[in-house]
Amino acid sequence: MDKKILRRQKIRYRIRRKVKGTSSTPRLSVFRSNTEIYAQLIDDDNGVTMASSSSKEKDIMAQKGPKIDKSKMVGNAIARKAIELGVKKVTFDRSGYLYHGRIKAIADGAREGGLEF
Repeated sequence: MDKKILRRQKIRYRIRRKVKGTSSTPRLSVFRSNTEIYAQLIDDDNGVTMASSSSKEKDIMAQKGPKIDKSKMVGNAIARKAIELGVKKVTFDRSGYLYHGRIKAIADGAREGGLEF
């Protein structure tokens, strides 16, 4: 396995030891590929994904612009879905990625949408 992948895996496990999602404050988990970005609201107590959003959704994909802008839109979309479910507070799980760039953009978009971390 690649060194980079192993390093991220270790960081991910370290974060997951501390970050837990409940039905009242779910975990906002982020996955970033080279081209797309995905966000999920996860209730770890019941092992259920409550809501998800990605840059592959039609309204986000239709927008032109850099990936950072699309990441912000994904953050806004996941915040809208969370508020529809009656969730205001979440715990942010950066999944081993640096809190920078597209990961930070998702967090900022979610905060703008009304979520509290």
